[in-house]
This record gives sequence, C-alpha cells and structure tokens, in this order.
Amino acid sequence: MRTAVRFYDALGDEPDALGELLAGLAARPRAIAPKFFYDERGSELFEAICRLPEYYPTRTETAILRQCAPAIAERAPRRAVLVELGSGASEKVRLLLDALRPQAYLGIDISRDFLRAATRRLAHDYPWLAVHAACADFSQPLALRYPPPHVPRLLFFPGSSIGNFTPEEAVALLERLRPLVGPGGGFVVGVDLQKDPRVIRAAYNDARGVTAAFNRNVLYRLRREYGAKVDPERFAHEAVYNEALGRVEMYLVSCGEQEIRLGGRTFVFAPGERLHTEYSYKYTIEGFQALARTAGYRAEAVWTDARGYFSVHYLSLPQ
Repeated sequence: MRTAVRFYDALGDEPDALGELLAGLAARPRAIAPKFFYDERGSELFEAICRLPEYYPTRTETAILRQCAPAIAERAPRRAVLVELGSGASEKVRLLLDALRPQAYLGIDISRDFLRAATRRLAHDYPWLAVHAACADFSQPLALRYPPPHVPRLLFFPGSSIGNFTPEEAVALLERLRPLVGPGGGFVVGVDLQKDPRVIRAAYNDARGVTAAFNRNVLYRLRREYGAKVDPERFAHEAVYNEALGRVEMYLVSCGEQEIRLGGRTFVFAPGERLHTEYSYKYTIEGFQALARTAGYRAEAVWTDARGYFSVHYLSLPQ
C-alpha cells in the first residue's frame, strides 16, 4: 500500500523567471508567457473555468476519454509509467489509470503547491500506484530523475495545452519530448478542433468573469511573488478568435495610461495598449496529424465527439 508521493523539484534548473518577465514586458508587442498563469491561485481559477457551462473542452475531452480509455490501454505499452504533462488537478488521468493500471505515475506541473496537493490525493485514492511528481516547466528542456531509462512510457498531454504553443513551437516541443516517450512508447494528446467561432468566443469570455479573473491573476502574481507595482483591475480582459490563423488571442488591455514597475524597471502602458498573455490554437484533425508527423511521430488513432468539437490523438515513435 502506497500513499506517499516522491516529489522532484526541477524549477531551480530553469532560466531566470524574472528575466523572462522583464524581457516580455519590454518586447513589442508586450507579452507574458501563459505558463505564468499557474501559481496556486491561477490553477484554482483554471479548475473553476473547466466547470463553466461555456467552457466545452474539459467535459468534451473527459467524455471522449471515458469512451476511448480501453482502446488506449490496448495500444499502450504494458506496465508503462504514465507521465502527465501539465497535470493540474489530475482528474482526467484517472480514466487512464483505471483502464491501464500502469506500474507508476509521474505528474509534471509548474505550480508546485497545486501539484503536491493533487498528487497526494491521487496517491490516497490509488494505494496500489507508485506516484511521483516533478515540479518543472515542460516548455523548457526537461532533466528528470524519473522514470529510469528503458522503462516503457505513455505520455498524456490533455486539455489542448498543445494549443498554447504556435505550430512551430508545438513541433519543437514534440521533438524535445521524443526521448521521454522513448522507443515503443505512446503519446496521448488532447487537441481542440476548429468549429463555430461563436462557441469558441463564448468559452473564453464567460458570463461569470472567471476567465477574466484568471487572466488578471498573472498581474496579481507579479505583485505577490515579484514585488511588482501594478493595479490589475486597471487592465481589462480581452479574448478574440482569429479565424484566419485558427487561434484564440488573449490580452490584458490597459484602461488608461499607467505603469508596471518590476525589477527596478518601469514599463509605461498607453490607454488601450495590449499585453498578450495566451494563444490557443484550434486544429483540424488532419492539420494536427501533419504537425505530429513533422515532429517525427506516427499518428496511430484519433477519437472525437459527435459534434466534432474536440479530439484525442494516440501518437507513437517509429521503432
């Protein structure tokens, strides 16, 4: 019976976060990478977004996984380590744990406290499972102490988080993850699909304002963790769907002339000036499979819902 979690902290090996934030604020257009959303408060707000009636991806992907988990288990390597990228609350992965009964689980997330809490719940609920957790930024090269070499792996990347990367960045990420998948390993990826733009817009502009609070939280985090001087409530949430590029673009828009002071530097925002915080690319099935092939993977199977809103892909590496 196992209830403890083996925790590995790799964030200390990552590039300087403050330097990355300063570079983004100084850039034109100004930008903060979406990974900075995910402190403990940001992770809680994102879980609240996933329960909103307008936000279709979570419940749609969950329904697909509930149906296709046995088929994934048939394709997956036996006695694999199940590795989840951006594990969050580790809810969807339970469907795979029940179907696969892997030898171990590794959750990788950038939000340290949220990761600890989620993996402890998982270890409690699955006492037969060896649970590991790595606090790491998977958008950067990973140097993981677990799993050991030559152990079969199944990677799980749910939630269409692949859409937060440009197609070029997504190819580079998938290429960097190939050693983690390993020969004979599998890779399950959730991918949001192109659809009626009205459905997409509503998902990122919910009536309760939870997405707006999630977006502004990145500025509150700058105050809490980095000592920034900024009034987050003087920035408005904006999310637009760029049909030509097939992506949601999310911004914080300055409500007047104001400053953000951070790390001894001052950044002046003009009225209406945008601070870019996230892209969320929407794909066709064929488009994502072509992207995966460019990164060196074989597209083995895909499952979707009846409306064609979302897709779950099984990728493998040629032997």
